[in-house]
Formats: sequence, structure tokens, C-alpha cells
Amino acid sequence: MSLNHDDSQDAPQPKAKGKIAQRRVARGLAMQALYQWHMAGQSLNEIEAQFRVDNDFSAVDGAYFHELLHGVPSHKSELDGHIEPLLDRPLADLDPVELAILRLSAYELLRRVDVPYRVVINEGIELAKVYGATDGHKFVNGVLDKLAPRLRAAEVRGAQR
Repeated sequence: MSLNHDDSQDAPQPKAKGKIAQRRVARGLAMQALYQWHMAGQSLNEIEAQFRVDNDFSAVDGAYFHELLHGVPSHKSELDGHIEPLLDRPLADLDPVELAILRLSAYELLRRVDVPYRVVINEGIELAKVYGATDGHKFVNGVLDKLAPRLRAAEVRGAQR
């Protein structure tokens, strides 16, 4: 199951240079894999194996991809509990791509304090621009802007000074 907007099944992944770029590619692949997990209910290990075979992982932070792919589902209830109060509709009514992005971003805000909250928000917005509905990035931005101060209060306060 591919979320690439072009019809090519074998669309090459962009060549990433450096840790930041490799994490960006890992996030994109993890979001697609989480979407597939949500939609198809396939096992995470099967999905991970498929993604590692179907994609060139030489430009991917493979450990980060693995952490996101397995960490988000293992903390799904907690993540959804943080996201749901900020929504204008039930979680079940969200676009599955936007839900995958919000869960991934919430995971990073909660569990990866080494990633600045502004980076988490920006990466979520960029994923939504590429894979989400037309104005999905605006929705993702609005939710993450409310979520960051709740999960990273000290960091957000420090940045506002």
C-alpha cells in the first residue's frame, strides 16, 4: 500500500544526506507504514519487512523508522488520549493519513525530547502537505500547535521568551 501521489510503484526515495534528512525520510516512511497498519491491520513486523525490501534504506535512519513504527502502536491509547481532546470531531472521523501524522508527531513530542517541538510540528505539517488532503496541513498544524504546549510546556515557554 503506497501513498505516493504519482502512480509509479517504484518511485525512488530522495537521497538524504545527514542525520536530519535521514530522519525526515524515516518519518515519511513510518507515516506510510502506520497508515498501512491502521488500514490493513497487518502485523508491524510484516509491514517493516515489506518497507525495508521495497525502499532503499541507505538514505534512511532505519533505527528511527523502527522506533516510530513500533512505538506509535504500543502507545496508541496514550497518544490518542492526548490528541482527542483537541479535535473538533471524533478520532474515528479523522482522515487516516492525518491520524497517522498526528500520532507520529504526538509520539515524538512525548518520547523524543531530543527533537525540538518546532521541528516536530514542521515535520508533521510537511508530511500532511505531501500525503494529506488539500488543507490537511492546516488541520495538523492547528492540532499540533495546541498539543505542543501540553506535552512540552517548559520548552514552549522557553521558546516564547
